[in-house]
Amino acid sequence: MFTIFDRYIIKKYLVTFFFTAFLFSLIAVVIDISENIENIIESGVDAQTVILGRYIPFIPWINGILWPLFALLAVVFFSSRMAKNSEIIAALSAGVSYTRLLRPFMIAAVFIATIHFVGNHIYIPIANKTFINFENTYLSKGNVKTKTDDVHIFLSPDSKAFIRNYRRSDTTMRGVFLERFENDRLVTLIKAERMEWVEEPSVWKLSDYEIRNFHGENESIVVGKGMSFDTLLSLYPEDFVRFKGQREMMTSAELREFIAHERAKGLGKGRKMVTELHRRNADSFTIIVLTLMGAAVATRKTRGGVGVQLALGVTIGALYIVLSRFSITFANQLSLPIAISVWIPNILFSVVAVILLARAQK
Repeated sequence: MFTIFDRYIIKKYLVTFFFTAFLFSLIAVVIDISENIENIIESGVDAQTVILGRYIPFIPWINGILWPLFALLAVVFFSSRMAKNSEIIAALSAGVSYTRLLRPFMIAAVFIATIHFVGNHIYIPIANKTFINFENTYLSKGNVKTKTDDVHIFLSPDSKAFIRNYRRSDTTMRGVFLERFENDRLVTLIKAERMEWVEEPSVWKLSDYEIRNFHGENESIVVGKGMSFDTLLSLYPEDFVRFKGQREMMTSAELREFIAHERAKGLGKGRKMVTELHRRNADSFTIIVLTLMGAAVATRKTRGGVGVQLALGVTIGALYIVLSRFSITFANQLSLPIAISVWIPNILFSVVAVILLARAQK
């Protein structure tokens, strides 16, 4: 059951938080427009496409990144004002324990973290599809990368392909080798000078081919010089295409499917994709950690007033952002377990939060 004081703090937290998010979102949009206005004009795209394709989905994207920082700033701002007005001291003097005082802070933080968690895993990636597609189409066309030379790829656990050259413009391949194994022994080898995409779901045409079948010590050869045939392969044109921000465009369910697909085809272990999954969980939990830190710092009445506490809050937020960026780099590039690398900022900040709470004014 919420008391009047609980509702008072929760209301102050949520109002301050969403006002901060709204204000920073407007600032971020203005800054992005000023940085990209020339490229947008040169692209010739109309205003409606710019608004719907970039700036409507840009807002959830920037909020997904900055909500933990907004939570910290909101708590520091309204809590320091309460401390300045002696509201915190009055509550503690009335017999409210410090742990009980933190309850409404945590209720509001969990509410915000839950919204952030759902958005991170489902809705923000959906918005990012529109945002990043606009970026790749009109502003940064070079973000799209294609695997073109000497591509090795597994079609299934017992079959693989080697493509000497792939051309994205017409989905054709040159120098194709298809191998199938049974009990770790090569049983079929297909060589083709050319292979091209025919139709969905995954029909390919092989031209100028040579088929070798191995039966123990025996071998049979079929040569189709100047001939072609269609075959169904577990291979798709998108297997050769990668572009910046691809993992940010996938919901968590799609990310898991993509990771399994990459691993099955031997295209890599999907380390960056796994890192993205852990990041989405860690960022939401950070809202709770930073709320505790902000409350521990701001509920103390100080001589410097609100300004000093806000400066301290901004410093803590900046340290969190820097450390979180480093942790993502560690997770992507080092041999440390991904979960540990991504959660390092939360682990360290949780320890700091416990120390600050132990020393908080009670």
